[in-house]
Amino acid sequence: MKNKIIILLSLALFAFASCERAFIDGDAPDNPVNVFDYLWNKLDQQYSFFELKGVDWDSVYEVYRPKVYDEMDDDSLFKVCVALLNTLNDGHTSLISGDVEVYNESVYDRMYAERNIDEDVVAVNYLTVNHYTTGSLLHNAIRGGKVAYVRYLSFMDDVSMRDLKFLLDFYGNCEGIILDLRQNHGGNIINIRRFLSILDNHGQLLYRTQIKAGPEHDNFTELSEVYASETSNAELYTKPVAVLIDRGTFSAASFFSISTMGYDNVKLFGDYSGGGLGLPNAGALPNTWVYRFSITRTIALDGGNYENGVPPDVRVLLDPTMTAQGIDNVIETAADWILE
Repeated sequence: MKNKIIILLSLALFAFASCERAFIDGDAPDNPVNVFDYLWNKLDQQYSFFELKGVDWDSVYEVYRPKVYDEMDDDSLFKVCVALLNTLNDGHTSLISGDVEVYNESVYDRMYAERNIDEDVVAVNYLTVNHYTTGSLLHNAIRGGKVAYVRYLSFMDDVSMRDLKFLLDFYGNCEGIILDLRQNHGGNIINIRRFLSILDNHGQLLYRTQIKAGPEHDNFTELSEVYASETSNAELYTKPVAVLIDRGTFSAASFFSISTMGYDNVKLFGDYSGGGLGLPNAGALPNTWVYRFSITRTIALDGGNYENGVPPDVRVLLDPTMTAQGIDNVIETAADWILE
């Protein structure tokens, strides 16, 4: 039987909290060969996206295991372990040694290389020098005061209900809101619940989720359903909301993106998100290095697994010609939709 859960589900709390904890097998030898095998086996049994990523994990072992020998130094071993993790092409994988934490290079390179925003154009021509700051939100009205433009840089930056209600009041005469999440790399899932709570919802289904539950690559728990919070708020926002995303829209920002499928008045504009819809867990290798990788998978309302990127409802890539003129055609397309 599927379980009904509120958006701030216990699964998310468990997974995020686990990132702060590391458990070491005190009986495991800490020589390089065992450290490598320990990491490979942990991933083999607990990582959630081998099939989706198209990774033959046994073949990966055959490539990297011969590079490891007990006389190698820590720096060389660390590089091999990082290379092993990089084969997953997952932004939620990382390896920590002391003060050094290394993430997946290809994912973060793609976030920036395929960015679908020119921050200078936004700052000068949309927010402008006279923009407003409310908590962690930057905002201003565009299109002659008919459309509210809100820039939210990171879900790591808390948003209060007071801030959100202020925005709704301040832009009460506007015909809709543009929420710009481009290059928002994610953060605290509680901020997703706060944003969604101001929308017109009645506890509807948002997405489904599973936890890796066994050693085989296809061993998962039953799907659990994640619902929006029930609310009796009489000031729910029913006007159009355009959410802007790009490859830098990652992790919690991608969770917010797939959650918009449950709202008739919300539409995604821009490029595919960066994905990152597997909640990460962490542990420690026998030599105390800390690893981190995804142990869940998320299924959207349409049945899709968008770990590699949430698709926009309307795909709009920046037009360099318009950008050179100080125009962000992603914002303009979203504003056109609102005013229609």
